[in-house]
Amino acid sequence: MTRDGGTAHRDGMNDPLSTTGLLAQVLPAQALTAEVYADPPRVVLFPDEEAVIARAVDKRRREFATVRHCARAALERLGVTPGPILPGERGAPRWPAGVVGSMTHCAGFRGCAVAHATHLRTIGLDAEPAEPLPDGVLDAIALPEERSGLRRLGPGVPWDRLLFSAKESVYKAWFPLTHRFLEFDQARIELDPAGGFTATLLVAPPSTVIGPLTGFTGRWIHRDGLLITAIAVPAQI
Repeated sequence: MTRDGGTAHRDGMNDPLSTTGLLAQVLPAQALTAEVYADPPRVVLFPDEEAVIARAVDKRRREFATVRHCARAALERLGVTPGPILPGERGAPRWPAGVVGSMTHCAGFRGCAVAHATHLRTIGLDAEPAEPLPDGVLDAIALPEERSGLRRLGPGVPWDRLLFSAKESVYKAWFPLTHRFLEFDQARIELDPAGGFTATLLVAPPSTVIGPLTGFTGRWIHRDGLLITAIAVPAQI
């Protein structure tokens, strides 16, 4: 975890990179996606990217390189010539001018979604293994009313991990709009078992170019041992 049922989504499993997988199922058509389920043996990075991970351990190198492999594929689908994708403020990726996007990775999944800023204002993505959170994590990230809400949900989904994932997606959608940190207890999540969620921001609404920001809506999917959450805010709302 980081702060930075079925197999239908793996239509492209013979192709190591898929553009019609999980992410495409939880995002609008304006967001172009790419994802992989294993690290390709060789991913070429730009020199500036290599410098970022020069001293990183192998696991970090593979995550960093593969998710950028996905990002470049998604940018090419968008008609944007890919260049270095470097970490910016608080580690958020610096996208080309006129592009919004989000990247995510966990064990068994790396993915990215991008869009023209004229179509979407911001994107937030998170991928997690479909397993319960480690002991003690739920108490650290969930509000009392959120924990109560989880107890009312049915079996079959690790709801605590899904709640965590939704909060991660909220943060990734929030930060590019505000350039402010958001604590776990500053957003209240309501999970819809049908595949959606709402986030109410528990901070004074910051002013943005789209007006006061009070919350987000998102979608989620649970497939093949993975949980994916996603938020996409239209440019015109």
